[in-house]
Amino acid sequence: MNRKLFARTLVVFALVVGVFAGVVVTQAFVERRSPGDVISGYVMPPPQTYFHKDRLVVALFGIDYDYDAKDEEYSANARTDTIKVVALNLPTPQNPNGSISILSIPRDTDVIMPDGQENKINAAYGGYNGNWLAAAHNSERVIGSFLGIPGFDRFVTLRIDATKELIDAIGGIDVVPDETMNYDDSWGHLHIHFVGGQKYHMSGDQAVSYSRFRHDACSDPCRIRRQDQVIRITIAKLKNDRFNDLLHVNRLIGIVRNNVYTDMSESEMLSLAWAFQHIDLSKVETAQVPFVADKELDCCGDVLIADDAAKNALVKKMFLTPLVPPLPVDPQAVAAILPSSIRVDVRNGSGIAGQGARLAGQLRKLGFIVEGVGNADSFGYDATEIHVHTTATPLAGERVRSALALRTATVEADPAPAVTTLSDVTVIVGRDFAAAPENEASALK
Repeated sequence: MNRKLFARTLVVFALVVGVFAGVVVTQAFVERRSPGDVISGYVMPPPQTYFHKDRLVVALFGIDYDYDAKDEEYSANARTDTIKVVALNLPTPQNPNGSISILSIPRDTDVIMPDGQENKINAAYGGYNGNWLAAAHNSERVIGSFLGIPGFDRFVTLRIDATKELIDAIGGIDVVPDETMNYDDSWGHLHIHFVGGQKYHMSGDQAVSYSRFRHDACSDPCRIRRQDQVIRITIAKLKNDRFNDLLHVNRLIGIVRNNVYTDMSESEMLSLAWAFQHIDLSKVETAQVPFVADKELDCCGDVLIADDAAKNALVKKMFLTPLVPPLPVDPQAVAAILPSSIRVDVRNGSGIAGQGARLAGQLRKLGFIVEGVGNADSFGYDATEIHVHTTATPLAGERVRSALALRTATVEADPAPAVTTLSDVTVIVGRDFAAAPENEASALK
């Protein structure tokens, strides 16, 4: 029986939106001014003023706790029961309302820790005796390595009672459970009794209990889905209801101050809250890292083995794809580049033997210098990827793609390749190339 309790987790930006809205309405009431007049008095610079970029990648942690012999809560060496990575695509003239993508990572996911040992990913936060800054930075390091993300712009850690207290402060939420649940854990103070399909007006404790449930065939992935459901309902109520009395405002402010650890400044949080005030919740993209198997570890029991190919595709789509489409490429400028000026490293990611050698052979015939041929980091690539490491020849990747005449191939800048190479370009061969006929390659004559 798992005695760890589910962290009361909620996207902190929703908290800030609610608090800021409440402060504005309260100030308008006290000063007998319209909310618009109050807002106009705030100098609210856009987030780009603080972060100097249009996309932020934020790590969100919800920490667990246990009970001691006196039945009192403690969390000095808490682990992350909830792990989410959020892409905040800031509002721009091209995308006035901005957009948000959230990737959840099951807490039991198998990873390699910095010391080389295998463990569950949620263990990266533990062992720091309440030093939340060190714990968060270690978790960022482990999660960044697992996802292939170069780093995080900020982190937010939510303490155990954040969601419970927030939901109570706004008067509860209406939830329709996705299945019937009957479960009791007296040690963990967990009592879950809901009928699937029936609407409940849940208190904070009930909503947290509902989203903690994992004792079904789906287990952690379904628990993540219920977490996201509660988050969406809570954010919608924060946005749509009016909490314009001092009691509500003070409670919301207190929840943020008492239950949130972050390296984000108050000015940064207010700027983000203001920037995303009109975000359409129905368009917030959510996903979770899928897994293909599980196994037992001596240290910690059953762990989940991630689907690396699917994980990489999600990370690329949600966090690495440029926000602004690249400018059109001049075909004549591409054709003017001599193949003999480009050194290429070929990696077979198709899972089909011989495709790396086949592509390398075509490139050699066209005059490219092939530095080496080997296997990619996985065999799950559906589409061929062309990674450009050089700045001396910016269109080198486009020259290779044009030569291969493979329309499904993508080109991206990759100044720090995962595999050490002296090449200008690394081509990761996908299954699309395996399906292409031999005569597709072109010398661009």
